[in-house]
Amino acid sequence: MISNLMRRARGALAVAVATGALLTVPAPAHAASAPPLTAAGAFLMDGATGATLTSKAADTRRQMASTTKVMTALVVTTLPGLDLDRKVTVKQAYLDYVVREGASSAHLKAGAEPTVRQLLYAMMLPSGCDAAYALADTFGKGTTTAARTADFIAKMNAKAKALGLTRTVYDSFDGISPTGNNLTTPRDLAKLTRYAMTIGVLRTLVKTTSIATGGTSTDAAWSNSNLLVRPRPTGYGYPGAIGVKTGTGTAAGKCLVFSVTRGGRTVIGVLLNDEERYVDSMALSDWALGPAAGSGTALRRGGTEPVPDVLD
Repeated sequence: MISNLMRRARGALAVAVATGALLTVPAPAHAASAPPLTAAGAFLMDGATGATLTSKAADTRRQMASTTKVMTALVVTTLPGLDLDRKVTVKQAYLDYVVREGASSAHLKAGAEPTVRQLLYAMMLPSGCDAAYALADTFGKGTTTAARTADFIAKMNAKAKALGLTRTVYDSFDGISPTGNNLTTPRDLAKLTRYAMTIGVLRTLVKTTSIATGGTSTDAAWSNSNLLVRPRPTGYGYPGAIGVKTGTGTAAGKCLVFSVTRGGRTVIGVLLNDEERYVDSMALSDWALGPAAGSGTALRRGGTEPVPDVLD
């Protein structure tokens, strides 16, 4: 009987090959080699399992610029008893800081009283260093602003240690490193982001394209600096993009932490010091997940539909 079954199976296989039926079986989305990247460091993981899909210099420490704010947001949103509707008074010192450093800004108004939730949007969408300063000053402990921000940065390092990010260290709440010792690796940053995306408020924040400032800023609305989630013509409108954070600095170069969900699968990627961060992120996502309707359009960078990079 077993031999008869085997003969039948071989016969069915032969018929399928002859009729071309087997050609309809899809190959894995990332069966071919991963696309070449211009990034100095890169990491792509399966968002569900944490499995490595591809990497480049995955464990080499590099500056991370404003992708630091993923940790800043995580520390705030995981504080016990956090009240997202708590109001925080914007100090002139926060505004003076961004001017002095030439930093990205949410253009908060001195004396305004945004809620903690609004400050998180102000930090994660337009990458406001003024908002990051306000959060660090509010949730650090100490009798002076310097002491409070130092304590907050200590909380960031403690969280990194707790998450097993063994090659990550912070000396900054926003990525503007005073000592050059604000470092991570592509692998560590991907692990951090995977954890951060389990926090509901953060998932909502990072995929938001634009939100009204409620009069707390000189801007009417804050737009997401991540061009993957921002629709055309000012963004790529990349299918399935759900975040996460940009970063740009002299030492760090252009950086991007991204996450894309399609067909029931999610990938999380990190690109450090990458002049072609958006092209690389979309190419990696199409390789891992398979191209989606509209992803070819998103990748197009011709002169008829240019998408200028936002330098943060």
